[in-house]
Amino acid sequence: MKHNYLNNRDILKEIHKSKTTYCSFLSPEDGFYDIILPSVDKINKKNTLEGRKLRAERLGRAAYDLAQAATTEKLKLDDFSVKYTKLADTDVVFRIMTWDHIPMDTTKKKKAGVILDDEPVITEYDDDGIEIVAPTKYTKCNFPPFHHYKIDEAGKPYCVGKSHWQGDIESGEFCKDHGTMTKKLAHMFMKLCERYATRSNWRGYTYNDEMRSQALLQLSQIGLQFDESKSQNPFAYYTAAITNSFTRVLNIEKRNQNLRDDILEMNGLTPSYTRQGMSSWGGAAPSGDFTDE
Repeated sequence: MKHNYLNNRDILKEIHKSKTTYCSFLSPEDGFYDIILPSVDKINKKNTLEGRKLRAERLGRAAYDLAQAATTEKLKLDDFSVKYTKLADTDVVFRIMTWDHIPMDTTKKKKAGVILDDEPVITEYDDDGIEIVAPTKYTKCNFPPFHHYKIDEAGKPYCVGKSHWQGDIESGEFCKDHGTMTKKLAHMFMKLCERYATRSNWRGYTYNDEMRSQALLQLSQIGLQFDESKSQNPFAYYTAAITNSFTRVLNIEKRNQNLRDDILEMNGLTPSYTRQGMSSWGGAAPSGDFTDE
């Protein structure tokens, strides 16, 4: 039986599909970018040539994947290569990271614990006492916003797509709630959490399900915040988020256990086996006092 292991290329593909549901393009082909640039001013001959090379590589890989999915024979990627010299400059799609089309946000600072429509829900496993500061300039988005550009025959760039946009490019409006995450990406998040929960240093805890649930909630909130312009390794990005979620739950549960053991000892009752073992071996004392008993 063939196993399909998670890899960065497949994850990036699903991230791209999810983000395009929040975007508006002149044509479906304009949704596939070839090169990412920080501003329109960076669209020059050098970056256009690099974009043609990346486009040729992307088209060759897409043709290879399509052919490989239709047969059980092992195909060669070189047989589907596309020469960048045959591609026109006007076909290259540039992704420009920009906030120009995002409306301003005048919302004032909000304290933690207040549930708002545009803020994540605060749970007992989140950091306590942290003040949530709303953006003072632009409306908060679920991923870094961008424009897609092409160049005409004269080399002048023009916009062919916008993120967080609904309707026509010119007459449309800002919208950040009309898109959705793909089912396959959500399934990847579930598999990542399940696989991580079976590691030897986590699987023995009785609240392993709590850790996995909190990690899945965290991924659903920050899953699309991965910025392709800064990294091409979403696997490491998601693994770090899962690790932080697991560690946060562990610290919360340890704190609750210490409080429970303190109350039991104050009433002359037997604490947990963990506290008894720590006391017998001269370990950490109750209430976080790390002096020898």
